[in-house]
Amino acid sequence: MANRSPSPIWPQTPRRRRGIWNYPRPHRTGLRAWVPSWRVVVGTALTMVSLGVGVFTAGWIGWAVPDERPEIGSETTTVYYEDGKVMGRFAAVDRTIRSLDELPPYIGQAVVASEDQGFEDHMGVDPMGIVRAFISNVTGGGRQGASTLTQQYVENTYFQPGQSSYADKFREIILALKVDQDKSKDEILEGYVNSIYLGRGAYGFEAAAKAYFNKPAAELTVSETAMLVGIIPSPSYWDPRFGEESKAVAEQKWSRVLRNMADMGYITQEERNSATFPEPIEYKPASRAGQVGYLLEEVRKELADEGIAEEDLMNNGYEIRTTINSKFQKAAVEAAKTIPYDGENPASKKLGVSIVSIDPKDGSIRALYGGKNYEENQYNSATIGKAQPGSTFKPFTLIGALEEGHELNEYYNGNSPMQIPGWTKEAGGPEVELTNFGPEGSGGESYGDIDLIDATANSVNTVYAQLNVEIGAKKSQEVAIRAGIPEGDTNATLSNVLGTEPVRAVDLAGAYATFAAQGTRHETHMVTSVKNGEEDIYKFSGETTNAIDPEVMAKATYAMEQVVNEGSGTPAKELVGPDGTQRPVAGKTGSTNGNKSAWFAGYIPQLATVVGLYQTAEDGVAQAEITPFGEWAGGSITGGTWPVTAWTQYMQAVTEGMEVEEFPEYTPPAPPPSPTPTPSPTPTVSDDPNEKVMVPTGLVGQQFVAAAAVLSGAGLSPQLVEVPSDQPPGTVLSVEKEGQEVKRGTNIRVEVSSGPDENTATVPGGLVGGDENNARGQLRGAGLDPRIEYQASDDVAEGTVIAVNPEEGATVPVGSPVQVIVSSGPDDIGLPTEEPTGGPGGGGGGGNGNGSP
Repeated sequence: MANRSPSPIWPQTPRRRRGIWNYPRPHRTGLRAWVPSWRVVVGTALTMVSLGVGVFTAGWIGWAVPDERPEIGSETTTVYYEDGKVMGRFAAVDRTIRSLDELPPYIGQAVVASEDQGFEDHMGVDPMGIVRAFISNVTGGGRQGASTLTQQYVENTYFQPGQSSYADKFREIILALKVDQDKSKDEILEGYVNSIYLGRGAYGFEAAAKAYFNKPAAELTVSETAMLVGIIPSPSYWDPRFGEESKAVAEQKWSRVLRNMADMGYITQEERNSATFPEPIEYKPASRAGQVGYLLEEVRKELADEGIAEEDLMNNGYEIRTTINSKFQKAAVEAAKTIPYDGENPASKKLGVSIVSIDPKDGSIRALYGGKNYEENQYNSATIGKAQPGSTFKPFTLIGALEEGHELNEYYNGNSPMQIPGWTKEAGGPEVELTNFGPEGSGGESYGDIDLIDATANSVNTVYAQLNVEIGAKKSQEVAIRAGIPEGDTNATLSNVLGTEPVRAVDLAGAYATFAAQGTRHETHMVTSVKNGEEDIYKFSGETTNAIDPEVMAKATYAMEQVVNEGSGTPAKELVGPDGTQRPVAGKTGSTNGNKSAWFAGYIPQLATVVGLYQTAEDGVAQAEITPFGEWAGGSITGGTWPVTAWTQYMQAVTEGMEVEEFPEYTPPAPPPSPTPTPSPTPTVSDDPNEKVMVPTGLVGQQFVAAAAVLSGAGLSPQLVEVPSDQPPGTVLSVEKEGQEVKRGTNIRVEVSSGPDENTATVPGGLVGGDENNARGQLRGAGLDPRIEYQASDDVAEGTVIAVNPEEGATVPVGSPVQVIVSSGPDDIGLPTEEPTGGPGGGGGGGNGNGSP
């Protein structure tokens, strides 16, 4: 046997001690030096798995399935009157338990097809669904949820609302696994279909079937079931009753449920194709008869605008405080009951009645009547219905005129009929004569020359039309918007002074509350607060604006007091205080062409109230003449009939024991010398079509209304053409063919000032002889560009303005240069001829300040 020598021992480099960070790895090159070894990868994976198993085990051991929440689906939100009495409730208690055997099989099938197609196969949690949702959410795809039907059941049954943290989600997974072990699939599905919220206060399919289709769940069709299942994720917004947008979403979800059911073999493709979208019945909430339903619906809408959904009201047990006074509301109901609907001379069943009271000090609605019984008719005449306000709009024009410098003692021609240039029944229509109120065919009542106080008291259309021409229809519109009328319910046509744009009673009441507050506007509201236990969910904090100057408002209030003292609102004089003395009342009656609406809008210092009527035509859309009823049968229903009578009855009831307050003191101006009475116009008829008349002279500088009356009296037809000018609005600037003879009936162009153009400016007066810096400041303040030039002068002190060009008072485009000649003193100093630029010292460096503004 051969001898074998031992193998040599080669010298080796001692291994270095490994640290925590062992990269780049020794004996590796390139990318491999940075790749973790298999030991690290396996160790890390095992560690993570061990950690996950440990956390899962701890959760499994530590979290037992709790008892079902005792308040599940039954927390009631309570709504209170201002005086603390209960108004009504939003309650999620409408639920009837049904076993799966009592329900059609396609209810459970539709739920599974829509919410969890793997329900029968998984163990309560869908791991692959969680992975898919995680990847989609992390990578920016469509946001997805991964909750199984079992998880949803666990969340609805065992969790409190608002528990949605990651820890809560992990607990939900543990409980879903346990529930899936403890309960059969049928038990879980049965619990789900009886507890899920489906809108309209209905929990579970039995209650929902009655709320949406007025039938038990056993009689639901596949199509009806698919609609209910489709809106499960958001019934408070997808219920078709909320409008076309909600209905469109509901139809889309309904179609998706049917498609899934067909794909899973629960229904045939033919059944899917033949299905039609079901039409839910009109929503009639339980226990909302009488006024309660109207008030609760307004509460719901107001809070929805603040982000509090109906589902929150149904589930969360809120306490809601409102501004409605139960005594005032009852008085409104009693006033409305004076309308006879049966017996002799009854009112139409299609009559819309509105009574709204608003506290002027804060904009709170104290009473709101918009219908007799919410269960019979959910249409609220006060907050949804609209009608032309008629002459209740005239105070907006009066206020606009007072703001423009007019006074209550100014006289106008109050005769009727009258041709008002530009007056049409509708925008773009032919010009028509305007008449005052009066017996049909009479041409309206003529008043001769009267002041604005009498014109307001007697609601003289022709005077107010002339006033609206003078100040411009846009001014009337702008005052109405400031007072509280939504811009969309106004227009800028001449006829707006007669209230031609329909408004809601609640908005008109808000505007008159601004009047009662002497020009201060508060945001109209009904809800003051929402609380959940001790937590404040919502508190009203509306805006307050100074809409109208108090001095102007005092004048307008004085004029509206005469409506009650001697005009069309005299029944309101019967409103008295605790001691029997007459309360101060201001207001305005309103009626429209054809008597399709009738109003009285009035106020005392502490309360503004509007009473309105309109009648819907047989087609259910248009409005018709109000059928005269009761003591007014045989005549016409106007603002001076039932509306002002009901207003007085209502206000007497709600002001019982209320202190009498006075309006701000106002002394009317002394009347000017009595004008020569204007006789009622007598038409002049000529058989000669070629007869010539002379165009009157001396009209330039007059107001257009007066000039138009002169031209019309001469047998001519004035044609109004508005031109921007520095003259006051309504001032005649030129008259075509003035002093010439023309054929009778000829159209005469009359150019009238519309006021300064928004793009023009007027060169200020008083510049010449004043200080240079003052002139520069005034010109810049007027939107003009001062160009300073210096001129030596032995007579004018240095720095004094010698002349301006264009001259003072000239109208020029905004931004135009204006040459300003400034004295530089005696001719022994050279000064620049252009305005210095640079720093505030007046030059490029530290000048003497002459160039500063």
